[in-house]
Amino acid sequence: MSRIGRAPITLPAGVSVSVRDGNVVTVKGKLGELTDTFNRRMSIAVENNTVTVSRPSDEKEDRALHGLTRTLIANMVTGVTEGYSKRLEIVGVGYKVEKKGKDIVLNLGHSHPIVFKEENGITFDIPDSTTIVVKGINKQNVGQIAAQIREKRPPEPYLGKGVKYAGEKIRRKAGKTGK
Repeated sequence: MSRIGRAPITLPAGVSVSVRDGNVVTVKGKLGELTDTFNRRMSIAVENNTVTVSRPSDEKEDRALHGLTRTLIANMVTGVTEGYSKRLEIVGVGYKVEKKGKDIVLNLGHSHPIVFKEENGITFDIPDSTTIVVKGINKQNVGQIAAQIREKRPPEPYLGKGVKYAGEKIRRKAGKTGK
């Protein structure tokens, strides 16, 4: 058995999980509601404030889906109770971010400003002009938007300028040596 897959998911107070036909799982909590569809081969059961996932056989595909399904449901439960956030830092002279209404405007040394809109339950928090906090209840969406922001100017290895995740270590290279 999968060690991750067989672990039950305990539901905190205020969270409800419902499973409909076709393994459509809906999780409701204080921060919102998430719905996702899982493989029909997995059986998902909700009993006594716990969610358990079981697999029909020990085939390779079923073993892989077992742990994945359990982890995705656990992420949904965490998302509606606590939410997720990714912190990005902007390094470089003249590089900055500002919030205009529900949009953020990035100035990253390009000839034009880059605009990201708050949508799909994603919100942006700008504590200062070089920090972006991406927040939301869907872990995948938060990570995707943070990756898209970082992609606009990834950190370069010589000076370390660009957009990086908080705590990310940039492998630095030595520049040219003088004569």
